[in-house]
Amino acid sequence: MYGRNAGRAHRVRSTRAAAGAAIGSLLLLAGCSSSSSSAAPPKSDTEPRQPVQQPKTRAPFWVNPESTAYKRAAELHKDGKDKQAELLTKIAAQPVAEWIGVDDPQGQTRGYTEAAAKADRVAVLVLYNIPHRDCGQYSQGGASDGNAYRQWLDQAAQGIGNRSATVILEPDALPHIEDGCTPEQFHEERFALLKDAVTKLKALPNTKVYLDAGNPSWVTPADRMAEPLRRAGIEEADGFALNVSNFQTTRANKEYGRRLSSLLGGKHFVIDTSRNGNGPLSGADHEKAWCNPSGRALGEPPTTRTDDPLVDAYLWIKRPGESDGTCKGGPDAGQWWERYALDLARNSRH
Repeated sequence: MYGRNAGRAHRVRSTRAAAGAAIGSLLLLAGCSSSSSSAAPPKSDTEPRQPVQQPKTRAPFWVNPESTAYKRAAELHKDGKDKQAELLTKIAAQPVAEWIGVDDPQGQTRGYTEAAAKADRVAVLVLYNIPHRDCGQYSQGGASDGNAYRQWLDQAAQGIGNRSATVILEPDALPHIEDGCTPEQFHEERFALLKDAVTKLKALPNTKVYLDAGNPSWVTPADRMAEPLRRAGIEEADGFALNVSNFQTTRANKEYGRRLSSLLGGKHFVIDTSRNGNGPLSGADHEKAWCNPSGRALGEPPTTRTDDPLVDAYLWIKRPGESDGTCKGGPDAGQWWERYALDLARNSRH
């Protein structure tokens, strides 16, 4: 078990051996050959094979061999549903971020980073526990107060230690200040908590930190995000993250990010491409556009080869197949929704 996430329902269960061996072959196809391959996966009763890690020069990030997508693909293959299993391997074969929950942050971050280190890869972690999180919406919650957050953050940092990690720090926290969703009386505390978090995480020898900066359709123009990022410690961070859990195109994110970078001394950024393969849902109101919109697709696979000197990586920060919330028939935020996962994979061009 590589950690657990009570807050985001990323619990790990055991996988049956026969199913695991078969799905290991599917993962090799998904990771190393084209999606048009018609080779049938061999049946076997041997021990399950782990998903293959991507070539380090292309994607140095850790692929979790116990992901929900992997386990469900194994179960589907065992049940003879090979087409659905192969679709889910498009998700299972890629490195996806691990969201650190409220309970035992030290155990979670230690477990994920130790597993990544054994594979000679980098763990991608999301710290998402800021007080007054998500303005009471689908992912509401967070630490009870500033002191509780500092204790939680301390434990998460202790778990990372000297192992390699890329941390996405507090999705939505700064955009919700700028759009007025977070009440003004909490602004100063939030800036201070984020700045302290950046300092603490950057004191770790092998940790990169990216502050969340929203997406091109949220806080516009990009200039509005510059001052919040400065007050949250962007100068000490490695950069900022765009499009977390959203669907804006990579091109739009690059344009937004370049403008923001120009205001921040050339800071680099990362882009969440997990579900932006078809871009955003056009002509929809706000909630329909961001909460489980139909017809979306997996985007570019995670990589550091972005062909843009300012873009450090494309990452899958949102976990494809996990619900945005109880809209359009979806389960609670963070819960696995297989129908949506299959649609994302089916619509993918990658």
